[in-house]
Order: sequence, then structure tokens, then C-alpha cells
Amino acid sequence: MTLASFIPSVSGLNAMSTAQQSVAENIVNMNTVGYKQQQTLFYTLLGSSGMNAGSQSGLHSSRADITGVDAYNRTNIDIEGMPKATGNTFDVAIAGNPNAFFKLNDGYGNYFYSRAGDFKKLSQNGNVYLVSSGGLFVQGFASINGKNEFSNTISDITIDAPSTIPQKATTKASIIANVPAKDIDSSIYNVFIYSDNYDGSNLSLIFKKIEGQPNAWNLSFELEDGTALGNTDTVIFNADGTIESPENIDVSLTWNDGSTSNVDIDISKMTQFGMNSEIVNIQQNGFSSGNLVALRFNNDGVLSAKYSNDNEISIAKLAVAGFVAPENLTSYNTTLFEANGEVGNEYYVDTQNIIVPEAVEASTVNLEEEFARMITVQRAYSLNAQSLTVNDEMLSLLVDLKS
Repeated sequence: MTLASFIPSVSGLNAMSTAQQSVAENIVNMNTVGYKQQQTLFYTLLGSSGMNAGSQSGLHSSRADITGVDAYNRTNIDIEGMPKATGNTFDVAIAGNPNAFFKLNDGYGNYFYSRAGDFKKLSQNGNVYLVSSGGLFVQGFASINGKNEFSNTISDITIDAPSTIPQKATTKASIIANVPAKDIDSSIYNVFIYSDNYDGSNLSLIFKKIEGQPNAWNLSFELEDGTALGNTDTVIFNADGTIESPENIDVSLTWNDGSTSNVDIDISKMTQFGMNSEIVNIQQNGFSSGNLVALRFNNDGVLSAKYSNDNEISIAKLAVAGFVAPENLTSYNTTLFEANGEVGNEYYVDTQNIIVPEAVEASTVNLEEEFARMITVQRAYSLNAQSLTVNDEMLSLLVDLKS
């Protein structure tokens, strides 16, 4: 009997220690956002020198002496955690695609990848950045002119939204309404419009029946904060109640401050039926000034600013990366991964409907499973320790026999 008899037991103790450390790591991170469960795998250790083993058939084989066991941990990157609602503005989770990772930058050109979307704001050098819980800069595609068009180049997401936006002047309007065919001499319809300097004003369309012409009306305009003049003063309806002419009216506006503007009004869907005055729908393309109400992500990963006038300005779209072989990513810490030569090409994932706003991805740790593993590892450790003790007793007995 030699000291080599201790090696399997010692290696077993070391391997079980590695497994227990993995279990402990999983349990302690059971509530860590975006954490991926670790799994311990075992493999046999083979001696470096082979031995020839004969057989009754005269055949020989070269085999290595088995000298124990070793263990390594594998992170189950390709298993998705469940989205967990938080209500926090900048929290986002990825759902429905395990091969999708938020792309982060440490500020020195080094990129990392994570499923932990518990983001926050960071004010630095006069800018406000979107960063991870660890302070890494979240990468995205900046919006072009505040619309849903985005740059092709990734950059740090900068939260740059004005606290207020000015009103937009009305240039087009449309009205769907009925002008009574009888029992009325005039009817008024109000369209609320905007100019560059006026944050909303009523423009009245005044229909007055032309005597002796049952389907003809005089049309004039009144502007609450100025004067208005249309390019026509007569509206004619067909016998069936539909509009004959004109379908569009260009109205020139002179505001009380001396400024001017024009509004093209579509009246092509107005009618003249034997009923009361009824406004069905009025639309116009201007809007009032607005104050910033909230910042929010949508299901496509677009961060936008919402204003009190119901307008939104897009800020940026999250850059979400995928890989040919994501399971080969290198684990940097509990929730961060690095790319390497074994992951294949990186590409950007289509984020449509895979982002869950105001939520984070929960840890993939299953507590019941970890306790079961803990019991198994503890039992294996005890048996290896018992084997080591028996080997020690046998060696001591051998030494006593020789003496």
C-alpha cells in the first residue's frame, strides 16, 4: 500500500468542496438580478504514464491509471429567468430570447454582456447616462431628431430630454360634422389651433344659409386671438347631402401680436342632412407646449420622454447582442460576461416585443434543487472523508506490522 491510495479520496474531497462552493454561490445569489445558476460537473483524473495490461486472448491495451476526480463549474447561460415587476422607470428585462444580452461599456472601451437590467441614471461631466447597477455604461442607438429612427452606431445612452417642449403651429386640420338641412339659419364649428406664439386658440367656422339656395352656405371665420380669412366664402352641398365644393379651404391667420400663419382645413367629409348640428370628429396637427411627465421604456427597448401634451420624444434604443454560441461566454462575475474566440460572431438582436419595461429578470436559482444538491454533496464529502480515514488506518496497520 502506498501514498497513492490517498489521492482518490483527497481529490474527491477537493471536488466536493468545489461543488459545495457552487451550491453556496447559487444560494447566496438566489435574489440577484440576472444571475445564472452554476452547475458543478465532475470528470476522472488519469495518470500521465500508461500501463500495458495483458489478457487471456493475448491482446494488449494501453490505459492510464485512474487517480481520482476533479470538478469544474459551468454557468447555465442559456436558461432564462422569469421577468419580475419592479415599477422602477429604468428597469428592463429580456423575455422570450435567452440568446440576448444588454451590452455595457466600462468607459475604457471594454465591453461586457449581461441579463441584469436594473439600470439607473448617472450624472457625469455634465451629462446624464444610463448605467448598470455596477456603474457600467449601457449601450444603445441614439434617436435621430427624437423620432423612431436610430443611429447605426452604438454609443453610451445619454438621457437628454428637455424639461419642456414648445407648442407646434397648426398647419392642417380636418372636420367631420353635419350642417342641418332645415330649420336653422346658421351653425358654428370650433377648431382649437396653435401658432408659434399662441398656445391654443379657437378658430370658428361660421356657416350662414344663403337665402333662396337650399344647399348653399356663406362661410366666414373668426379667430379668438386675431383675424382669419378663407380663400372661399361659399360652401355648396349636393342633393344627397355630401359636399360639392370646396373640399379644402386655405385660411390665412393674423394673430394679435402681428405674426401670421396658414391652416389648410379639410371639410370634404362634412354633410348636410336633416338633423341638428353635430360634430363627429375634429383633428389638427398642432399641439400645445408640454412639461416632461415621465421617462419610460417600451416593449421594443426604446427609451422615450413623455410630455403633458401627450407627445413623446424618443431618446435611444437599447443595444441587445446575441452570439453564435452564447454558452461559451466567459463569466466575469455573477452577472457579467465577456466575449471570447469561442462564442462566434456577435450580432444585434431585433428587440421588438422582447423587452419588459419596469421589470428585471429574476435569478435562475431553484432553491429546492440547491438543497437537494447540498445533501448529495455533503454525503459524498463524508464518504470521501471516511475513505481517507480507512486508508490512514490501513497504512498505520501496515507500518505496525513491519515494525
